Amino acid sequence: MSLPLELCENAVAHLTARHPLTAVIDEPLSSPMSPDPVGALRVWQGAPGQPVAKVVYVGLVVPMIRLDSHMVFAFTAADSAVPHFTLDSVYGGDYYAYHLDLIPRAELSSHLPYLDAAYQPLTPVFTEASAMDGLSRADIGPRQCALMSPWMLVGRATEEAFRKIGAAVSAYAEHWSALVTDGLPADVVAGLADTDLAARDAAVRVNLFSPDVDPVWARVTRLIGEPATDRIRAELIGNG
Repeated sequence: MSLPLELCENAVAHLTARHPLTAVIDEPLSSPMSPDPVGALRVWQGAPGQPVAKVVYVGLVVPMIRLDSHMVFAFTAADSAVPHFTLDSVYGGDYYAYHLDLIPRAELSSHLPYLDAAYQPLTPVFTEASAMDGLSRADIGPRQCALMSPWMLVGRATEEAFRKIGAAVSAYAEHWSALVTDGLPADVVAGLADTDLAARDAAVRVNLFSPDVDPVWARVTRLIGEPATDRIRAELIGNG
């Protein structure tokens, strides 16, 4: 098992073990570049009323172009204030790369108690991981950053640094699961009464997975075609 796949599979194993989810999709992804499948789309669905609505995994492995890419998103329910969990884990031939974050469900700057409850506990992990040797800046622009949280960990890494990032992934996943299981404090939730959580989430996810915002979708389309790419985006945009 490659390092990017192992990192992502460990996260998927944590998510599916800790939360009630049912596997509903496991489909191969094809490409004109190869007679064999080049990846897979896997989806787990939460039961109605459960705090975790959906987990989506997308893997793309094409040795001829030195691509080994794996992504997992865990989405909370439409009316939940608990952030979404996300991990990207990639080997691009010359480097490893990763992206780890909890995607906010409300504006952080105007909801300080929410920021403190959902994100402040991650600060020691974020600080330590950001200071590791062997990391360099990832190719991600301000528009994408604006859709994520200030606790986002994203970068390119040497193999040694990439091996170490697993500790941060485990810490973020464990914190996220605790938020899901225990819920946010009642006063924090009450402070979000000015936010239509479902409407905000729908708008953010359309933007987050927009080809206009994230150039990765153009590369994915060239690899697997527009219909398959649109299907993946649809799974990521909606909880159904």
